[in-house]
Amino acid sequence: MLPLAVSADDQSQAAERLNQLLSRAQTLTGGFSQMTLSANGANLQETTGTLALKRPGKFRWHTDPPLEQLLISDGEKIWLYDPDLEQVTIQQMDQRLSHTPALLLSGDVSKLQESFDIELTDGGSVVDFTLTPREADSMFDSLRVSFNDGLINDMQMSDPVGQRTNILFHNVQLNAPLDDAQFSFEVPDGVDVISE
Repeated sequence: MLPLAVSADDQSQAAERLNQLLSRAQTLTGGFSQMTLSANGANLQETTGTLALKRPGKFRWHTDPPLEQLLISDGEKIWLYDPDLEQVTIQQMDQRLSHTPALLLSGDVSKLQESFDIELTDGGSVVDFTLTPREADSMFDSLRVSFNDGLINDMQMSDPVGQRTNILFHNVQLNAPLDDAQFSFEVPDGVDVISE
């Protein structure tokens, strides 16, 4: 069965509703568990961690050991630190929302409709949004964002090679005061630096 075409009005309503839900959080903190599945459904990787987001464009995404990584943005630069490899990659922030889910959650949500086709499925207390990037070079083919009672609950991404990543959020808190210091990164001594 072919999916029904989504009208421009439905798109606008879906974008507006998603914008409202995301905009409620000027800051967001919580924990996450993440599972990555191959195209045939095999479990490739499971991780847990914590996140902190602050609009506009600031985020801290820490994945726990044994696959520890730290992804930090101050809104201008992004640092990806891998303690096991003793390596940090630094790049300028790409403002395109389709390039990282953390930016989708922390970025300028008024631009969502410029970057994505958006479908809304309203199940009462659970509301799902399916975002399909309009640009071909996105990190994902589709992204489903689910809210439960107005709080983000989970995200599911499918990438161009058929892998699926499920991220389940827990202990989510909105609008707690966050210190900007956690959104900058000091490169530890002896760590290789790769600038892009």
